[in-house]
Amino acid sequence: MFTFLLTDIFFYLIIFSLCIYINYVRKTPDIKQTWSHVFKNKTGIISSVVLSFFMLTALLDSIHIKDKLYNENTDQYIYTSEIKSLLDIIILPIHKNSEKSYSAPFSSHLYSKETIKINNKDKRIYPKLLHKGNHNKFSEKNSYNIFLTTLFSFLKTIFIIFLIYVFIFYKKIFKTKDFFYSAKLNKIFLGSLFSMIFVIMLFYDLGSQYYVLGTDKVGEDVLYKSIKSIRTGILIGTLTTIVMLPFAIFLGIFAGYIGGFVDDIIQYIYTTLNSIPSVLLIASAILMLQVYMTNNPLEFENIYERADLRLFFLCMILGLTSWTGLCRLLRGESMKLREVEYVQASQTFGLSKFSIIVRHIIPNIMHIVIITVVLDFSALVLAEAVLSYVNIGVDPTTYSWGNMINAARLEMSREPIVWWSLFSAFLFMFMLVLFANLFSDVVRDAFDPRANKNYE
Repeated sequence: MFTFLLTDIFFYLIIFSLCIYINYVRKTPDIKQTWSHVFKNKTGIISSVVLSFFMLTALLDSIHIKDKLYNENTDQYIYTSEIKSLLDIIILPIHKNSEKSYSAPFSSHLYSKETIKINNKDKRIYPKLLHKGNHNKFSEKNSYNIFLTTLFSFLKTIFIIFLIYVFIFYKKIFKTKDFFYSAKLNKIFLGSLFSMIFVIMLFYDLGSQYYVLGTDKVGEDVLYKSIKSIRTGILIGTLTTIVMLPFAIFLGIFAGYIGGFVDDIIQYIYTTLNSIPSVLLIASAILMLQVYMTNNPLEFENIYERADLRLFFLCMILGLTSWTGLCRLLRGESMKLREVEYVQASQTFGLSKFSIIVRHIIPNIMHIVIITVVLDFSALVLAEAVLSYVNIGVDPTTYSWGNMINAARLEMSREPIVWWSLFSAFLFMFMLVLFANLFSDVVRDAFDPRANKNYE
């Protein structure tokens, strides 16, 4: 049975809104021409491919289901309280088993010695792992087995790319030339797509035989935790932006275009909000939510709903505290636009202020909105890591890079050092933020009328 968490519904709305915007861009020549500059740039192509895989992972992790079990006592089927996602089903070979404690990446033994009786004598040894590392698919030698697994992953990737080329690009895109404009750009796109699919295939094939990024204190696969944390990072970056935009756009436009007493009130609101330390405001809101959930435990069926509500509430708080910067920008731009000739002419012909805002102001500030949204995405992903590190972020049971970094504090101080949890969280977060920043740079250049857009 499909089940919908609160953040799932809003994430579906974000995907639906994105599809509507893409359809709008296709029907609007000016905006389509602007976005075409993004995909004429090789950096824009590569970063968009990488970000698309992150978004696809988050989408698969947002489709939740409950298992149906047969109850012999009542002779009926019942649904379990455990909620799992479609992503959990896909990557089941990676996370279906867990070990006793820490193990290093690609190791076949636990990371710490244990006392085990051998021939009635106590010996301190490194116990073998139960589920991975000792069950190689192709060869008993780890190096040879890893090489053969990599080779098979490479061959499968070539086959997948061949199918994509034949059934999608050759028949549709290469003939109509809707997306890319030269053979060079087509090769860049296929090359970046090949690289991403190969990495995914390699991690999947190796992850079913080894703990590629090691295990944590309770023996859970760190690679699985890092992949599951993608949804949290994407939600923090996108859902927070959706909450922020209405406040920033409407208050910024009204303050800049209408001016006067309205401008004074709006300035007072965002100046007052900026004077409050955001960390203290977020901490107080999260603590109030925690008290509410503690006092009303019957309103939540399981821990998944509790953790999801805290994640949703964190997105709301971040959105309500991060709209002031964009509001200032849009206020200044609206003040400039109300003095241009076509807006003055519209006022002379008797158009209402609402019509002028909809027809002239909003279309001419959307480039600032798009640029700011893309730039703020990476900052919000990093904000979640910082907030979780100080224990005012997402719920401790939620998979997130911030929680992984927070747990790594004690791991880095032990002897020997457990470094792979921190490294894994840093690696995945670095990849998402890096390509989000690269994509935002290309978008900024494409929407900047003064930039040179000759990328061919």
